[in-house]
Amino acid sequence: MMNCSSDEDEAEVNELERFDDFTLASSWERFISEIEAVCRRWMADGPKNLLEKGAVLVGNSNELYKTNCELKYDKKSYCMEYYFKEKRKGKVTNWDPTWHHLQLAFGVTEFLIIAPQSASGVVLNSPEASKLLSAVAIAMSNCCSLWPAFVPVHDPSRKAHIGIQNMGTVFTRRFESDCIKSQVPVKLMHLEGLYELFVSKFAFSTQDFTMYKVQFTMKLTYRTLPCDDDDDDDYMREAEAENAKSSAGAKGELVQRSQWDDDCPWSEWYSAEDPVKGFDLVTIWSDRTVESSLEMAEIENSSPHEAKMWHLLPIILDITNDGQKVKTVGFASQLSLLVVALEMSFEAQFLEDFVTGLKVDSRAEKLRSSASIPPPTVVARVLKELFHEGVDALDLSKGENKSSRAIKGAPAESLFAQFCLNSLWLGNCNIRAIAMLWIEFVREVRWCWEESQPLPRIPVNDTIDLSSCLIHQKLQMLVMCIEKKREANAEFFDATEDKDSVPSYIEEDLPSKPDLTRNMDKKTHRRKRQDDLNDTQEAVNDLNALDVASDRIRRGSAGVAGSMTLLSSCQKMHAPFTQDAPPMTEDIHDERLNAVAAFGDSFSFSAQLEKEILSSDMSAFKAANPDAVFEDFIRWHSPGDWINDDIEGNKISGTRLSSDWPPKGRLSKRMSDHGNFWRKLWNDAPALAAYEQKPLLDPNREGEKILHYLETLRPHQLLEQMVCTAFRASADTLNQASFGDLNQMKSKLNQFYLTMASMLRPLQANQLSQDSDIFEDLKRLCVIFEHVERLTVLAVSLYRKFILTPRLFNAIFSDYYNFYLPRMGKSEVEVDFHKEFDQRQQVWIDERNAIADLFIPPTSNQSWRKVLSMGNLLNGHEPVLREIIFKMCDDISDHHYATHNPLGPQQDVETYRMYIEGTSNDLGVSLSVVSCD
Repeated sequence: MMNCSSDEDEAEVNELERFDDFTLASSWERFISEIEAVCRRWMADGPKNLLEKGAVLVGNSNELYKTNCELKYDKKSYCMEYYFKEKRKGKVTNWDPTWHHLQLAFGVTEFLIIAPQSASGVVLNSPEASKLLSAVAIAMSNCCSLWPAFVPVHDPSRKAHIGIQNMGTVFTRRFESDCIKSQVPVKLMHLEGLYELFVSKFAFSTQDFTMYKVQFTMKLTYRTLPCDDDDDDDYMREAEAENAKSSAGAKGELVQRSQWDDDCPWSEWYSAEDPVKGFDLVTIWSDRTVESSLEMAEIENSSPHEAKMWHLLPIILDITNDGQKVKTVGFASQLSLLVVALEMSFEAQFLEDFVTGLKVDSRAEKLRSSASIPPPTVVARVLKELFHEGVDALDLSKGENKSSRAIKGAPAESLFAQFCLNSLWLGNCNIRAIAMLWIEFVREVRWCWEESQPLPRIPVNDTIDLSSCLIHQKLQMLVMCIEKKREANAEFFDATEDKDSVPSYIEEDLPSKPDLTRNMDKKTHRRKRQDDLNDTQEAVNDLNALDVASDRIRRGSAGVAGSMTLLSSCQKMHAPFTQDAPPMTEDIHDERLNAVAAFGDSFSFSAQLEKEILSSDMSAFKAANPDAVFEDFIRWHSPGDWINDDIEGNKISGTRLSSDWPPKGRLSKRMSDHGNFWRKLWNDAPALAAYEQKPLLDPNREGEKILHYLETLRPHQLLEQMVCTAFRASADTLNQASFGDLNQMKSKLNQFYLTMASMLRPLQANQLSQDSDIFEDLKRLCVIFEHVERLTVLAVSLYRKFILTPRLFNAIFSDYYNFYLPRMGKSEVEVDFHKEFDQRQQVWIDERNAIADLFIPPTSNQSWRKVLSMGNLLNGHEPVLREIIFKMCDDISDHHYATHNPLGPQQDVETYRMYIEGTSNDLGVSLSVVSCD
């Protein structure tokens, strides 16, 4: 007996030693405990600490964050996510575009989602889903959390969820959502059927439908139909046919369908894709109480103009595709090719080498095998456009920005700028194509020179724009030389024809020829010979009347020079016609400055450089004033070097001298020094009128020098000037675009011109080498140009569409500008290139008609192909998405199972809520129900 008792005691002890705690025994119970621990930790941290621990923003929302935790149960891994707002306070409103789908579907603010870590991310097994949701519900109840929890179920495309929420009392809210992916029943396409679907969830029979007051709100989304839908072949054929009919001329001729930017400044070079692909218009209907399905039918037949609010979202072409930049064609893309050509231009000594392939480096030889030369017909067409299609009333300042001249290029409308722009679009803008076009270009210029034909796109004037590139300066000077040649030829023929018609004594008194004089009207270049003779006779008569006492012939007089008289006689001083100073290009100016620097800063060397002009002026003065002395010339030409004693004497005595002649005065010390250069030049200068002198500018010599410069220009020297000119001309072309009063765009363009001037400045020093760092800067400049070009095209497109609603135009562009700015590298904010522009603008009531006009009535094909049969038409357009919220609210404070709280306020609870979104082929329904079980 004793042994038996001891064995039993030992068995009991062993049994106690093997005791298991069954409260955490099963894996499911341990799983619940893990969920509870994570939730308690999140509740203790609060939103602020969760943000510090790495919570991230959700999608496009600016205030919804999420954090997550990995859990394991039954050899499976699950991810539990907690969605929350940084500030929990605030009124919950419907149709917030930043809301998560579950927030909108079930009217919750913060919630949990627990899903398997699998490829589908959903629970496909219904028992598993129920068990998972039960575990979360128990964990939430244990930690007294009121967070709703959801589990994604079924196929991922159905976006189906089941969920549960503890409401702090005996009441529980259950959630369920699913969608119909096949053909939606016709009844559910209309508001009546959807209303009855909602009421059927709590009404016992159809007779009870009229006993309930249902709160209703709706959001309808309209979208403009695309004009280039490649998938809709039927629509395209019909649209083209309708467009052809409407575009037929009076004689039945069809007019080619035009592009949106045909009249934009860049359309001469390329056609830009319209960045505004369409518009989404969201109309929101205010909350109202509905008591019958007939009211729903009336709402379905009402116009969208009766909606409470309109919000407009432009659909703007994205610049990236899966994070990769989309390649676009424009000025920026071609300028980047021109920069590559500049880099290659150092591979050969002469441009002909790139065309023939002779004497080129290995890199250039490789380029020759890959780069193509355009066909002769293409080159001929470009040259025809440049030289043989005249430009009337050419305005070189057209489109120039105030900072444009800081870039040493050529005006956009000038001949060289047009050559550069054509080079951008010739083939693929490689160095071989540019070299071939330049060679043919110079041949055309030489032909114009030899045939004395004016160069197109360069106005004839007496000044050279030294702020432009050297090639443009040379072409300007060549135009002057051609004009001189034409006038000389015309004068030769006129002199041959009228040789015997002018008496010899009149020829002596002819005024100077207009092409050799300063400050004369350009119209006199084309006067008839008879008018010249009449004017000459009048001039001779006037001179004879003034110089009756003089027995010497006065020639080349432009008239009396004020009240001054000559020192050696009492005759009036005459101002002569003088020759114009010869125009000088920048390189000639530099040569003269270098000469001055080499000989020092003394006056004699400086005057030596101007010897020809000074000697010409002295000869003309002597011819117009035969009795003049050196002091008279100084009084007329350099008054500062003449000290007038008469004025000083009058100041001292305060009386007027009895005689005004001869003038009292003396030369300055500078002019009175022994061996003065001016006096020596005066003594040697013959008395010749300006028209009798040798011209200061020899057009034949200067013209040949210019052509020699153009024909022997080194490749890198040409490309350096082409790059500066092409950037400036391209920017000036964009600057001509009309985009209204956009301050951001004007400021961006002004800033861009300054950036170009700064980054292109090294090209103007002619000290560029092949291994220079400038090439990387130029490539960055091309990227900046691409951003500016994109914004300009967008501004023009929006301006044209919103010309009647300037407020919306400015607001939409400002939104996109702020959205796009970080993508330009101008912001410290991290850029999410996958994020699309989704900023909506509210449309005011007085703007609704203009916005409705954006929705052009669809064609018959569009109508039946895109039909949704949901009513509420806008210019024939049916909504592409309809969203509805039905609610039933009850006061549960007096409910049998409710907790009695006499001091607390009564509060309505959404006992039933249904969110419906859909189209004719996709209808989603989300239902939440409050129950006490």
